[in-house]
Amino acid sequence: MTFCVPCLFGLEGLIADELKRLRFDGVRADNGRIFFQGEELALARANICLRMGERVLIELGSFEATSFDSLFEQTKALPWERFVPKDAAFPVTGHSLNSALFSVSDCQKIIKKAIVERLKKVYHLSWFPETAETVQIRFSILKDHVSLCLDTSGVGLHKRGYRPAHNAAPLRETLAAALVTLSHYRGREDFVDPFCGSGTIPIEAALIALNRAPGLNRSFVAMDWRTLDKRIWKDAAEEARSREFHGSYSILGSDIDPKAIAIAAANAERAGVKEIVRFETSDALRFDRQTERGVIVSNPPHGERILEKEQAEALYRGFGAALRDKPNWQVYLLSSHTEFERCFGRQADKRRKLYNGMIKCDLFMYYK
Repeated sequence: MTFCVPCLFGLEGLIADELKRLRFDGVRADNGRIFFQGEELALARANICLRMGERVLIELGSFEATSFDSLFEQTKALPWERFVPKDAAFPVTGHSLNSALFSVSDCQKIIKKAIVERLKKVYHLSWFPETAETVQIRFSILKDHVSLCLDTSGVGLHKRGYRPAHNAAPLRETLAAALVTLSHYRGREDFVDPFCGSGTIPIEAALIALNRAPGLNRSFVAMDWRTLDKRIWKDAAEEARSREFHGSYSILGSDIDPKAIAIAAANAERAGVKEIVRFETSDALRFDRQTERGVIVSNPPHGERILEKEQAEALYRGFGAALRDKPNWQVYLLSSHTEFERCFGRQADKRRKLYNGMIKCDLFMYYK
């Protein structure tokens, strides 16, 4: 089967590398998505193990279409019965960009009608109750190229299950994992997030240090599909657990807001990492930690929701000053503020463009 992993823009290369480390075949990155090949077990392994992808889709077919007739006939030709039982619900959703078929609602209706016509002939039925499990169909039309997929994840993969409550301006778990990955942190040095908020970055750092699969404590919609072997989920989970590490780690999240610290500690307990992540209330502008070597990864307030712009700039200046005599820390700071480097007082050694949802950001990297 061909699988597709949609992702936040800027993470394509990181996820392609992750898929290769997981030893999947035919890995290929495209804008906002990554493709790979595999059998049913690969579907379960990807859902359970991927840290940075948003969901795992089965691409049932792809083709060019510039008319509704073409869309209908080519959709109808695909083997939908392979995954859609006669009583399953099969809603259709999707998007269209820069294409002749620009009406999303019309495309939804045509695709649904084509699938129904296909299943009528296969099951010899004229009506489908859609009362059993849900097989979500997602379509993408970009420059007249149609991709028809089945969503195996359900709730997006960034929903690990440990963060039912959060404070303002949350960072997606998948992006937090990407920031930790870009810092090359693997559990050997001290790790600090001095603006930790609800604790997402330190928790993702702990999962990475432990090599713990982020999807072990949640469910996926395809677990209910009768067309898949139930054993693949158990086998994938057992494999993931067998690859975990066990060691001593120094991971700290701090924030000036004690309410945020309480939320972060509760999230860490739900994530099963409370034993290796420490949270404390402290002011990042008084950062005075000494270490032989350490990594700071953080998403400080951007001045868009939490603080006014002037307050955010003052915060950047103060934090930059606090780090000036800390040569043993590598620093990775995510911000959408266009004047971040000027306020921080240092030009980054490297910058990387990323997106937090639809918010364009830069990751400012300081190596020494």
